[in-house]
Amino acid sequence: MTLTLESVTQATVAFLDKLFARAPLENVSIRLWDGTVWPDDNPRAATVVLKHPGALRAMLADGTAKSLGEAYVRGDFDVEGDIEKAVELAVALEHRPSGWLDSLTSYYQLHRLPTTPRYPLEAAEEWKGARHSPDRDREVVAFHYDVSNDFYRLWLDQEMVYSCGYFETPDATLDAAQAAKFRLVCRKLRLRPGQRVLDLGCGWGGFARYAARVCGVDVLGVTLSGQQAGLAMQRNHEAGLDGRVKIELRDYRYLQSAEGFDAVVSIGMAEHVGRENLTDYFTKVRSLLKPGGVFLNQAIGEGRQASRFHGPSFVDAYVFPDSDIPPLPTVLEAAETTGLEIRDVENLRDHYILTLRHWLRRLEAGREQACARVGESTYRVWRLYLAASAHGFDHGDLAVYQTLLARPHIDGHLELPLTRRDWYEG
Repeated sequence: MTLTLESVTQATVAFLDKLFARAPLENVSIRLWDGTVWPDDNPRAATVVLKHPGALRAMLADGTAKSLGEAYVRGDFDVEGDIEKAVELAVALEHRPSGWLDSLTSYYQLHRLPTTPRYPLEAAEEWKGARHSPDRDREVVAFHYDVSNDFYRLWLDQEMVYSCGYFETPDATLDAAQAAKFRLVCRKLRLRPGQRVLDLGCGWGGFARYAARVCGVDVLGVTLSGQQAGLAMQRNHEAGLDGRVKIELRDYRYLQSAEGFDAVVSIGMAEHVGRENLTDYFTKVRSLLKPGGVFLNQAIGEGRQASRFHGPSFVDAYVFPDSDIPPLPTVLEAAETTGLEIRDVENLRDHYILTLRHWLRRLEAGREQACARVGESTYRVWRLYLAASAHGFDHGDLAVYQTLLARPHIDGHLELPLTRRDWYEG
């Protein structure tokens, strides 16, 4: 039986009434293709706009958060207003007691709605080689970071720092927060002129240049992204730091240093390592550190709420292939088994919420330029990813930890101050 548009509207509203009867949405309303608004006309932070009669079926038929995200990327629905608040829709669906379609009646109701052709998206679902092998890591890093330097430049800060900032005040600018993060990292490492520093996953070289310029250290930065390495070297040259900062396109696993580094820093790289490889990761870092040297590892991890969506991952397919964010105890245990000593741990979750909201607002403000550079689908992938990440940090599903580790001398001693006072004074 062919449904009329009016009957499709009625069927869609009836299905939404049933779907959210026990889990009403507080921040989201849904507007149908004909202007009908569900559940009512009261203003809410976000409005999900169904673009055609088959939109709801496209969003929900597969029953996964991944398919819901794909429907947004394809343009089956749009989000007006605060897209971070709209993530409530996915969370409400995921945490329904019996799943999205909790009865044959619901399944039947949904599948009576119209269907539309679904074209394939450019995803990262199939990779050759073993997970976290050097060749595969090089490919997945390129997938994520080699989108376009111009694209990242639209929404990152001036130094293009793609990691959590440090907000000394809630209203600090993004540039100020990233500079404050660099300053804090340098103080935790207690860098001094003439030291040698290794920056793992150096990105576009922002920290390496800061440490060389402000602390007088020599820095080797390594990355697997060709676009990052190229722009980092260009910026080093423009800053007159060619003699102090060296950038290499290299896998950290192949690094060797007979004399060792005084300090190692890894800011937002460990998420690519994989929990099964953490011991090898920390073993490698320890081998590169001088006795008495220190290592600051900043990485996202599971938060206290730590609830993951069921089914295939949208993030793994379209944003961060092979990424892994193990809980902090797993990371610390791996570090300690290699002979590194834990000296300090700080959770910067609140700072990542602010960072992501800055990124999201800047990306949305640059929508036209972003679409011109990378296309509408890629813009939508990143808008959704940043919004969902902000929601995750805000609700405790995600955290980000700065962990300071040290390699003791063979007799166990370390030349470190008794207090952290110097990190915050002067």
